Amino acid sequence: MTDTDKNSDKWEAQLRKGTLELVILALLQQRTLYGLELLKQLQQYRSTAISEGTLYPLLDRLKRDDLIDAVWVQEHDTRPRKYYSLAPAGVERLAALLQLWRQSVADIEQLLSPVCIPSAE
Repeated sequence: MTDTDKNSDKWEAQLRKGTLELVILALLQQRTLYGLELLKQLQQYRSTAISEGTLYPLLDRLKRDDLIDAVWVQEHDTRPRKYYSLAPAGVERLAALLQLWRQSVADIEQLLSPVCIPSAE
């Protein structure tokens, strides 16, 4: 792996870390999910693919911060699952993060608009 690849991997990890809270709150606004459902949703996309070891501590922090609610549900003879939903404070946090995200993307796109990368043909 080259130094450029290593730096790209570090940059991508930091970008992912900075956007996970926004993405998780957005998914939970759509519907209540249990942990593995949430993980599968995130793993569908390269930029949000994380491990259980990353997801569950983040969910615990969001719960401690009163941004999400969690409840154990026992369905039939299956193991109980912890379902997560967006709390009222989470709705407010999501709105604020979404506004920041959209402004950041617009600003960065504006800054990048004159950049032209030659094709590798």
